Amino acid sequence: MSKIAILSDIHGNADALQQILAVCDAVGVDQYASLGDIVGYNAEPQLCLHTVAALNPIAMVRGNHDDYTAMDDEEMEGFNPNARKAILWTRSQLTEDERRWVGEPPLRVTIPGMPITLVHATLDSPNTWGYVFDVYHSIDNFSYQLTQLCFCGHSHVPVAFCKRPFASGPLRGVEEVPEWVLVNGALQQDFSDIDEYTVQIEPGCKYLFNIGSIGQPRNHDPRASFAVYDDNNRTITRYAVPYDIASAQQKVLDAGLPERLARRLALGE
Repeated sequence: MSKIAILSDIHGNADALQQILAVCDAVGVDQYASLGDIVGYNAEPQLCLHTVAALNPIAMVRGNHDDYTAMDDEEMEGFNPNARKAILWTRSQLTEDERRWVGEPPLRVTIPGMPITLVHATLDSPNTWGYVFDVYHSIDNFSYQLTQLCFCGHSHVPVAFCKRPFASGPLRGVEEVPEWVLVNGALQQDFSDIDEYTVQIEPGCKYLFNIGSIGQPRNHDPRASFAVYDDNNRTITRYAVPYDIASAQQKVLDAGLPERLARRLALGE
């Protein structure tokens, strides 16, 4: 029995990463898994890369920022100008071996001996970097999900879905899981404390969890978001963790990265 921390979309934000690892130590995490996008956007890609490698993750998948950091594509079709600038800068900060390492993980993987599949984007077409925002987007993902649990990232917005057995109709028994984003039935407004959002895994149901982002949240909650799977209690808990945003912002500015990338950290957008 173990507790596995699921990390996603760190995006070179070492200040946020160190705070969530402190929480992992406090709650007794045994193992780690990564949903990708370790690099991109923020100013400490090398430190984040080496920190994740030192955790010896039991499973990793590749994100789109990892992918483009590893390759030599200068155009980066589909990336906005700020993201493209951050990728070009990130390449300049990493050695060839580091770029190769961040680009090596597969696009999707099942953790051996566990009912868990990992993917950065979507299971149905992981190489097109699609997003899961609502029930309708999740239905296609469930069609390809062979394990009870699937974790994804990419959108930087935490959301979860449950597919109940023997259901029909256009939604095929899929419904959103409100506990993943609500605290005591209400939207959280105070971002100064650590909050926990726990879902009890029910037998016979399948679940898709987008765990949000550690390094650049976009759900209007600026705290770093990650999840812990408790194999013994059959729970998934998402943690929202405050960190030194001002420090991360200053590092972005000092690196000469776009100011917008620093500003959005405080806004969670």
